[in-house]
Amino acid sequence: MAGMRLRRAPLLTLLLTLGISTAEARVRLGELLPQHPWTAAAQEVVVVYSHDCGDLGDLWSAVLAAGLPVRAVNAEDYPSPAPAGVQAWTGEAATTFARQLRVGAYPTVLLVQDGRIMNAWEGTFSGRLD
Repeated sequence: MAGMRLRRAPLLTLLLTLGISTAEARVRLGELLPQHPWTAAAQEVVVVYSHDCGDLGDLWSAVLAAGLPVRAVNAEDYPSPAPAGVQAWTGEAATTFARQLRVGAYPTVLLVQDGRIMNAWEGTFSGRLD
């Protein structure tokens, strides 16, 4: 069990400490998520991505290892699969959600607590969270 905690820490540490500064932020920290189709959890991770993000295998692995509920938002009208067990929200409403968030780059990972965006990470994922 301790090994699992070690795997979970890097993603949460990244989201809690690095994030993006409010001067550069397009996604606004502290704001409520726009309307979405899922039942909110006390704490959850939202991954907003599109078909042209490339291979997100390492990102999905890190997000799933965090141990929080994962919400996948596949924006921009071209279906792209989420990992097994994660239902991707697709279509026009998903794209509208991403635009209301003012997502600057895909993929974007949001740490959400009680419906509010606590931290955000945008851009290319290299496979390393430390």
